[in-house]
Parts: sequence; C-alpha cells; structure tokens
Amino acid sequence: MAKSVFSNVQAGLPIAVFQLTIDYKADTSPLKVNLGVGDRTDDGVPWVLPVVRQVEEQMAADRSLDHEYLPISGLQDFTSGAVRMILGDDSPAIVQNRALGFQALSGTGAIRLGADFIHKHLNGNVAYVPVPTWPNHYGIFQKAVQYKEVRTYRYWRAESRDLDFEGMAEDIKAAPEGAVIILHACAHNPTGVDLTTDQWKKIAEIVQERKLLPFFDCAYIGFATGDVEKDSWAVRYFVSKGIEFFAAQSFSKSFGLYNERVGNLTVVMNNADYKNRIKSQMELIARAMWSNPPNHGARIVATVLNNPALYKQWQGHIKEMSSRVFSMREMLYQHLKSLGTPGTWNHIVDQIGMFTFTGLGPKQVQGLRNRHHIYCLSTGRINMCALTTKNVEHVAKAIHDVVTTITED
Repeated sequence: MAKSVFSNVQAGLPIAVFQLTIDYKADTSPLKVNLGVGDRTDDGVPWVLPVVRQVEEQMAADRSLDHEYLPISGLQDFTSGAVRMILGDDSPAIVQNRALGFQALSGTGAIRLGADFIHKHLNGNVAYVPVPTWPNHYGIFQKAVQYKEVRTYRYWRAESRDLDFEGMAEDIKAAPEGAVIILHACAHNPTGVDLTTDQWKKIAEIVQERKLLPFFDCAYIGFATGDVEKDSWAVRYFVSKGIEFFAAQSFSKSFGLYNERVGNLTVVMNNADYKNRIKSQMELIARAMWSNPPNHGARIVATVLNNPALYKQWQGHIKEMSSRVFSMREMLYQHLKSLGTPGTWNHIVDQIGMFTFTGLGPKQVQGLRNRHHIYCLSTGRINMCALTTKNVEHVAKAIHDVVTTITED
C-alpha cells in the first residue's frame, strides 16, 4: 500500500470540556453527576424555554418562511434586536447610529470575527486575557488569528478566592497603546467573580488613559442575574464614557439555544461614518469563514426580542434560571458548612453565574470522579446549573471527602 498523505498527522489532545461529557456518558453508576456545561432543570435534563417552543411552533406553521440565504451580515431583525438588548433602547450609540450588529456563529464566532477584523484592519497584534479565562480565547487569538502575543492580566486570587483587582488594574495599565483587552461583561468564566461598578469605572478610566481597545465577552447577559440591564451595566457604562469597543454576544445560555449557534458581534464606534466601512470588511471576513449565517436560532431570538409580550415571557424564564442557580449555590454552601468541610466556602455564594471556581485541585477533582462518579474540569470549575435538589447533598459530601482526605502538592 502506498504511503498515505495523512501518515504524519498526530492525534490532537481531547478538548477537556467535551471529553468530560463523553467520560460521564460512559459511566454506568446511578450516582454519576456531570458538572461540566449546560443548563438543567431540577430533574437534571436540558430545559427548552417555553417561549422558544412557542416561537418554533409559530415558525413551523408560517408558510411564508423559506430557506433562502440571509445577508452575510445576518438577519437584520436579530442583529438590531441584539444590539438594543445589550446597549439599551435609548443608548447614545444607537440613537446616533454608531453601533453595528453583525450575526456570527455564537459567541465563539463573534470573537473570531472581531479578532480577525482587529488584526487585519486595526493592526492588532497584542491581546490581553485574564488569568484564568475561557480557554478558547487563546485558541482564537493565538492559534486561529495568530496575534504575535497573547498576554495575561491578573484576575483570580487563589489564596482568598476572590478578585485581585489591584493586580488587574496594574497589568492593564501596563498594556501598550492599542492592545486588545478581553473583558468578561458579567459572570466571569470560569471563576464567577465579577467587578463592582466602581471597579468597572476604574477600568474604563485606564482604558481611556492608555488608549486600549476593549473587547467584551458577553456570554451570560440575562442569565447571570435574570436582569439584562444589570448584566449589561459595564458595556453600557463604556458607551456613556465615549469608549469604542467590541462586544461578542452569545444566546446559548440565555435562550438555551446551545446547538443553534446564535451570536452577534456589536461594534461601538465614535463616528457613524465608519459603520458601513466596518460592515463591508466584516462581510469579506465572514464570507471566507462561514459564508452565510444560520437562520433558525436567530429568527427565534429576533422574534422574542422584538415582541413585547414574548420578551416579557422570556424575562420570566431568565429570572427563573438565575434564581435556581442562586438557590443551588446556597444549598451547596449550607451542606458544606453543616459538614464542617475544612476551608472557607463563602465564595460559592459570593460568585455569580453558571460556574463556580471551587478551589479544588486536580487530585481532588480526580478523587471526585474515581470515588463518587462526579465529573468536573481539573481546574475545579463546576457548573452550578447541573446541581439539583436531588444531587446537591451527594456532591457536597463528595467534596467534603476529597478535601479531608486528598492533599494537593
């Protein structure tokens, strides 16, 4: 047999969060718990939002809908609705036509599109990400778009399990002019630790002073607290200060549309004259990546965002989701407290959003899996949405066990 052109291809490392799900599914224990990703009901199953079901039924019955291509920049009702959602109806950037919305393949695609545009047209070559951050930030800026440098700024303080704001501010202040600064708008992934409004004001001041380019990762708007306005506060504050920025929006969590890949890239500029130029260059970039965006999920979101009655219904859903997460945080904290688990665990209730950075080490995480059939990432990040009233005590007892019996190096 002739030598294959593929003979020198090496197997890539598994993507941790997806491998976790594969391993979990292969486990036959009735006690198994997957604390990886995804929103769940208290029965431990994915929740399809009722408003999403309702709109899908309407779409299925609407014979006027077809399967023609969308514009490269996306479904107009969706992109305009997404921009209004994050900036607010009365935003100066919207009123003055200084905000652009561009449909992308979820938040990942929006970040990739923005990173590529900045690299090609704004001479962007240096990006800063927090430590820790969503791993795909490195994948996009470093590997896909190939920025010369992806630097880090301090964020998580492991000793006290909270925000190292002084270190964050110091590192961002040292960034060179024009550097891209990745900022998690709310519900920081993976720590669940967010800035206060006063801290956001300080970061905005540094960004302006150092002439930096903020790039908000907005994966949890509405999902974090159940309040879109509250979750969008930092983004809207930057608008009020006249700062130009990019904001990548994902609707996977807030609408439960994980596999529909619904995303939007919002760009805020200081002059409306730049809008069509920016859009035209993004169309060329998108054309070579995905050519044309998908319709189904975007139409669902657009229908909800542009219909007051449906929007109100959706607001009830996100409040329900976030409230359940808050209650699971409290229950886990109280169980650990009653067990007398060594260490301080108040960070579980102090953190916000889908994830909690527990402080567990890799050996302890492995212990959760081997002894208790509980699956989470080696960083100790757990998905609070996967906790239920039925499994939270089991998880708490397992954490107590590994903390009291397994010592990290």
